[in-house]
Amino acid sequence: MIDILLSPIENQHIYQYNNIPLIEDHRDPFDRLLVATAVQEEVTLLSADEKLSFYPGLAKVFW
Repeated sequence: MIDILLSPIENQHIYQYNNIPLIEDHRDPFDRLLVATAVQEEVTLLSADEKLSFYPGLAKVFW
């Protein structure tokens, strides 16, 4: 069984967003919000989006 977390955007996610580094080669604000939400919720963010590899330790990228 796979557990799936549906999480609305909360204030603490926005506050965490400010702690996510702004990478010059990747400025997608939605991706940064996904990373911030995963960090705040202490869950692993899995993605096939290779751009998320700019955030080592914060997202796991499989492609």
